[in-house]
Amino acid sequence: MSRAEPSVWLSHVPIFLTLAAVLALSGVSIFVGVGDIFASRADSLHLVLASRLPRTFAVLLTGASLAVAGLVMQTLARNRFVDPMIAGTGQSAALGILAVTLYAPQSTLILKVLVGSLAAFIGTAVFLLLARRLPPTEPHLVPLFAIIYGGIVGAFTTAFAWHTDLLQFLDVWMNGEFSGVVRGRYETLWATAVLVISAWWVADRLTILSLGRETSIGLGLNYTIVLQIGLLIVSLIAGLTVATVGALPFVGLVVPALVSRITGDDVRRAIPLVAAGGAGLVLISDLIGRIIRFPYEIPAGTILGVVGAIAFLAILFSRSFRHA
Repeated sequence: MSRAEPSVWLSHVPIFLTLAAVLALSGVSIFVGVGDIFASRADSLHLVLASRLPRTFAVLLTGASLAVAGLVMQTLARNRFVDPMIAGTGQSAALGILAVTLYAPQSTLILKVLVGSLAAFIGTAVFLLLARRLPPTEPHLVPLFAIIYGGIVGAFTTAFAWHTDLLQFLDVWMNGEFSGVVRGRYETLWATAVLVISAWWVADRLTILSLGRETSIGLGLNYTIVLQIGLLIVSLIAGLTVATVGALPFVGLVVPALVSRITGDDVRRAIPLVAAGGAGLVLISDLIGRIIRFPYEIPAGTILGVVGAIAFLAILFSRSFRHA
């Protein structure tokens, strides 16, 4: 055995452990709920197939895709403190879906996803354009600007919803939860798996793009095309998740920031661990929301708002992160 082989295996330990934890939590998710899974065989099978499995799949797909979207957006912005659901992408998607609901109330979910994704694409592109005008020597200005920008877009969306008496719909889209997920109402989320694979396919190009415009062009990269592909991946994931289960904060910020300590700036190496970590984080939050006030539920988005904020502050103030 060569000397390189043990280090290669050791580098895969975090992803193996994370996947094992996610699989274990997925099994727990199937057994947690109001319905008695140990009732008659027919009723138990129907409960699992119609509700528990779809909900678990929806949680895993949402968590994995949002974490990867955060990784891609951080690569595009060249800053580890950016989250699509905080920096205006999620708010823009909600604005697009709100417009479709108002002007085409009979529209299908697919149309809402497409319009929401288009609005998210435009909103994210404007954010990146403005963020690049900030001084590169002050990287902490980017997350501050992201919060302000996302707040402005969110405030405009809220005002539009209030003016059109659609605040109750906006609340559903901006606070992600999985209690309404059943068979037939989540399948569009499988498209996020395709987007995660697409991100992995262009991962090496995204890594080069993170070096900066001049350097990446000098290395032969078509900077504009790769940037647009990254924007498209982030926007479609935002549109799909917001329209189906709502916005979930901090997933795209905390998980990539933690994984970057292990993988560095290598996007291809980071994606599997980021996807698994995102799935695990959302699954834990969903389980906590189901258990803490059983038989009632607290939305996963609310739990993530607390857990994610604490985790982010811990990352922000840790010595290793400040000196990264």
